[in-house]
Amino acid sequence: MIKRGEIYWVDWSPGRGSEQSGLRPALVIQNDIGNQYSPNTIVAAITTAPVKPYPFIVVITASESGLPKDSSVDLASIMTIDQTRLGDKCGEISPAKMAEVDIAIKKSLELD
Repeated sequence: MIKRGEIYWVDWSPGRGSEQSGLRPALVIQNDIGNQYSPNTIVAAITTAPVKPYPFIVVITASESGLPKDSSVDLASIMTIDQTRLGDKCGEISPAKMAEVDIAIKKSLELD
């Protein structure tokens, strides 16, 4: 079963404009009940490109994520996708790092 905090390869194509496109990792941010019962899941894009320290960015190191490079989770690039778009699992993040993601989601969506 797909779980919150796991990282999967996702084919984001076709992207439009400044949307993500191509094969890149994504962090599952949907809750586990939704992942179990829905055919969809909610993910956030992960990039290795240098990014500014915005409050909606969470940096994850290769050693803590299972990714080949240090990366950033972009909580301003959230998308609902069909679970069949998920490729191989490539890692997961700790509950402590997921707490940082939760804070960034709140800032991105102005929920505070």
